[in-house]
Amino acid sequence: MPKKKNPEPKPVLSDTALELIALRFRALSEPMRLKLLNLLMQQEHTVGQLVEASGSGQANVSKHLAVLRESGMIGMRKEGLSTWCYIADPVVNELCEMMCRRLREEMEAKARALAFDPKI
Repeated sequence: MPKKKNPEPKPVLSDTALELIALRFRALSEPMRLKLLNLLMQQEHTVGQLVEASGSGQANVSKHLAVLRESGMIGMRKEGLSTWCYIADPVVNELCEMMCRRLREEMEAKARALAFDPKI
């Protein structure tokens, strides 16, 4: 039997790198921020459009947008009197798609496990 190859060891991350990674995951830990990201993954929006679409207040949306911006996930640009928001890091899309796919697989497996078997 062939000997199993050990994968290459992953590099040890510095404390600074771990802090930056934690900042990203903290930004994703709030449902309102996920809602805003979901809207921005569809298309760019003004802050006002995000307020309306999210059903939240201006101050709350602005606070969450600031966290997403500080984490590098979104960008903002001024156009006249409007501030437009957009996804600045395409990895955000990939990460959300990966998580949604995984959750869907888990839910489908649970549904199959709970399915009624008339033969029993």
